[in-house]
Amino acid sequence: MIMNIEHDKEKKIFSVVVDGVTAHVSYKLIDGGLDIRHTIVPDEIGGRGIASALVKAAYDYALENGYKPVATCSYAVVWLQRHPEYNGITGKDFGGEGTCAV
Repeated sequence: MIMNIEHDKEKKIFSVVVDGVTAHVSYKLIDGGLDIRHTIVPDEIGGRGIASALVKAAYDYALENGYKPVATCSYAVVWLQRHPEYNGITGKDFGGEGTCAV
C-alpha cells in the first residue's frame, strides 16, 4: 500500500489518511533525540502496516536531521528492537507495555 505520509513540524506529528481515517505518531525533540510519544491507528484501518510506516518515516526524518531515535511509546520501543540498524534507545519516560495506543 502506498501512503502519503505528511509531517507537521510545528505540531510534531507524522500523519496519514487511509480510507478517510487519520492515523498519526506524535513526538518530542528532547536532548538531541526524536522521541515518539504516541502512535495512534484507529481500529477501522488497523492491521495494514500503517503504524510501522509512520514510525519509520519519523525515525528516517530523525536520522536525516541528526536526531537520535528515541521511543517512549511501547509500539515504537518494539519497532526499534526489530530494527537495530536505527540504533535507537528507549526513552526515560517509558512506562512499559501499553504506554501508547496503536
